[in-house]
Amino acid sequence: MYNFPMLIPVHDEMTLEALGSRFSPSALEIILAANRKQDSLRNQIGHDEIHFDNNAIDAGNRYIVEQRGHVIASLLSPGVISAWIAFGRLTHTAQDFYSHTNYVTLWLDQFKGAQPAPPEIDPVQKSLIQSPSLHSGKIHFPLDALYFVPFLRNFALSLLPDTSHGKMNLDSHEQGEKFAYARAAAVKRTVYEFELLQKLLTPEMFAKFTDL
Repeated sequence: MYNFPMLIPVHDEMTLEALGSRFSPSALEIILAANRKQDSLRNQIGHDEIHFDNNAIDAGNRYIVEQRGHVIASLLSPGVISAWIAFGRLTHTAQDFYSHTNYVTLWLDQFKGAQPAPPEIDPVQKSLIQSPSLHSGKIHFPLDALYFVPFLRNFALSLLPDTSHGKMNLDSHEQGEKFAYARAAAVKRTVYEFELLQKLLTPEMFAKFTDL
């Protein structure tokens, strides 16, 4: 995805909401910086797995598992900074899953009556994560880049297919009511990833990780 700085605060806000009280300020600062760095230009080209773009669902899931492994391996060494960096990378990709795929749409489609409120969304519903209907937006360059230029957005959208990143992304409030569900799912998934590591780490490793 061709992310612009205006979207970075959304990742900061979600990460702080999920983890603000779970790490020391110094640890959280490094996690936030690593999360933010995932949207740097070098991570945009040829790295669909980082953002779940271009239907890189399996690759994105593998990337999360790899980063989780880096966290654990790093905590077995004397240092801890590399563990925080890996966790920051992990959280960004996990958060992008909900704004770059149709997971939210699939979850909402289950409810025939009144839709549950955004905080009710289940971010790890197995039947949806493994659904053959799950897909992410495809990047159509240069139109998907033009989408982020305000005065060219409507022009780009008029030419982009429904399966494009420009039409599928839920990166901001401008994308409508589904953004609230994507944001809620991303926050809950960030907490889920933290709690999963808590289960995998020894008490000593977990204390080192949180730095509290």
